Amino acid sequence: MPLPLKIRRLGRQSYESTWRAMSAFTDNRVAETDDELWLLEHDPVFTLGQAGKMEHVLTPGEIPVVPVDRGGQVTYHGPGQIVGYPLIDLRRCGVGVRELVNRIEQSIIDTLAHWQIAAARREGAPGVYAGDAKVAALGLRVRRGCSFHGLAFNVAMDLEPFQRINPCGYKGLAVTQVLDLGGPSALATVEDVLIGEFCRQFDFTAVPAAPLIPELPARAAV
Repeated sequence: MPLPLKIRRLGRQSYESTWRAMSAFTDNRVAETDDELWLLEHDPVFTLGQAGKMEHVLTPGEIPVVPVDRGGQVTYHGPGQIVGYPLIDLRRCGVGVRELVNRIEQSIIDTLAHWQIAAARREGAPGVYAGDAKVAALGLRVRRGCSFHGLAFNVAMDLEPFQRINPCGYKGLAVTQVLDLGGPSALATVEDVLIGEFCRQFDFTAVPAAPLIPELPARAAV
């Protein structure tokens, strides 16, 4: 039987408070905790993954730079971009980290195909590309067998801040978005399709949940 996946559409949220919340969710979840997918927008921020180098942050200006505990290099989050945080028990789903990445990428590729946008993954460079330009980035962390952090999918945003960094550590990497590729500008429209494709990849049943970040009780120390 398909597993339930709680879908939380959280609107616009600050990056650091959301990071703390998904980290706490991961630390405090138990075997019976349902998996969740948080979908939201962030206030403008550059995030620098564990392998990130400050040399790839060129001219951040007024946008804060936040070092974080995900994989990957530097990226930008801002309004008009779908950020998705899959909080998944990988053992229960029967997937490893590489398969997790592949399935998330495929869900984005299949979402874009709804608007006849051809996209693909690249070996050794996680994310989704339309031609030579990156349309979605991935940066994940797995702790206690459960995933957090996730994907950033450009829909209809100001792409200028990407010029202030070497996106994902690649100098001169072109960045694009759904709107410029001929797709819709409404995040909710793209989210609706992405939810369906994500659930199809992992054999989940989407369960709408309150648009609030959940608080799990702290686990007792072992």
